Amino acid sequence: MVDSVRIERVSGTAIVPHLPALARLRIRVFRDFPYLYEGSEEYERSYLQTYVDSPDSVIVLVHDGERLVGASSGLPLADEVEDLRRPFEQRGDDLSRIFYCGESILLPEYRGRGLGVRFFEEREAHARRLGRFDTICFCAVQRPDDHPRRPADYVPLDAFWQRRGYRRQPELVTTFVWQDLDETEESPKPMMFWTKPLGERA
Repeated sequence: MVDSVRIERVSGTAIVPHLPALARLRIRVFRDFPYLYEGSEEYERSYLQTYVDSPDSVIVLVHDGERLVGASSGLPLADEVEDLRRPFEQRGDDLSRIFYCGESILLPEYRGRGLGVRFFEEREAHARRLGRFDTICFCAVQRPDDHPRRPADYVPLDAFWQRRGYRRQPELVTTFVWQDLDETEESPKPMMFWTKPLGERA
């Protein structure tokens, strides 16, 4: 753990004061592989509004002094956008029993110190406190191993997620559209879900 940081949890409209810093942090972190996201504050404000509008959402904020250095998000899947709900609906799952974890973002100099584990612990604890969820999930972008912008020292997070109790679900896939750093326009990106029974603790 990083001794100097402070963890804060905000939900629903309490997220609003943090929107500018969250948007800037997301754009900065998501420029790296595997997202390679060009980004804009306008899009980020629109994306984050989903969390503002959900009273049962949570964003775990990591501050170092007054500086926002990390964040992790979650909310009931039923409150998410259609592209995220659709794979579960098509499978016949009860969305009201599923909690969705959005992205975790952390500046590079704060990684490897336990905050990634803390993000999962905080979101899972929040979902359990709400008391109506059986399953927790997230989705991850799928990039080919030979992607030209894949760093030579890149280590996928699959093993970390598996240690947290999550399992890949190849039948649960969706597509999101954004513009990569080296693209002239937006293009679709495949996303695969990972799920975990909420009663399990890693």
